[in-house]
Amino acid sequence: MKYLLLIYENEASFASIPEAEQGRIFGEYMDYTRRIKKNGNYIGGEALEPVATATTVRVKDGKTLTTDGPFAETREQLGGFYLVEAKDLDEAISLATGIPAVRNGCIEVRPIMPTPPVD
Repeated sequence: MKYLLLIYENEASFASIPEAEQGRIFGEYMDYTRRIKKNGNYIGGEALEPVATATTVRVKDGKTLTTDGPFAETREQLGGFYLVEAKDLDEAISLATGIPAVRNGCIEVRPIMPTPPVD
């Protein structure tokens, strides 16, 4: 089954970490990614640009409305994701515990809804 592992951290806290420490954490992400690729769990994943670069889109009464940034102010922001293959929720949770951000943020584990192919 496919799961999306959504990585949430406080951007401001991460930005305050010394550059050398940020580099070490980035290395941990690369090691983690190599490990789940080797184990056959990895389907995809990406880091996201800072939340300040986000645009929220809505359609109200047929009009497209856009606003800068996320919809809600939160202490943690979505910073990236992994799309993984896991046999069940327990394995997906186990995969989530290896993501470096789990130490000071959180990982949301979401099953992917099976959908039929579109012609």
